[in-house]
Amino acid sequence: MHPFRQAVEARDTAAMEALLSEDVVFTSPVAFKPYQGKAITAAILRGVMRVFEDFRYIREIGDDAAADHALVFEATVAGKRLTGCDFLHIDADGKIDDLMVMVRPLSAATALAEAMGAQFEQITREAASAGRR
Repeated sequence: MHPFRQAVEARDTAAMEALLSEDVVFTSPVAFKPYQGKAITAAILRGVMRVFEDFRYIREIGDDAAADHALVFEATVAGKRLTGCDFLHIDADGKIDDLMVMVRPLSAATALAEAMGAQFEQITREAASAGRR
């Protein structure tokens, strides 16, 4: 089992953050522009943990030694059931340097966009606070 999956399933946000490279790129399923950096990515992941209900991984694709992994999940957001996938790329130091998330169907992606939009002020504050440490 991939360490990121273990951290997410344990709801261990500190472990999730520890797996991110400083220059990780996070590509959201609901935002046009990717987010750059560990602080904002970790804050987004904490926001996602607050809005996803009944989250569970259902499939893991990728060899333990491979640089690329796909983690398929199911969750509920605002009463909408969704299926998604976390695509991870692991750098030479063993850190996640690219994290792209995709979700379906559109109705659930829209619910996710709305729920995360409501979280974004807190996400921005958390990321700024982490950047000052």
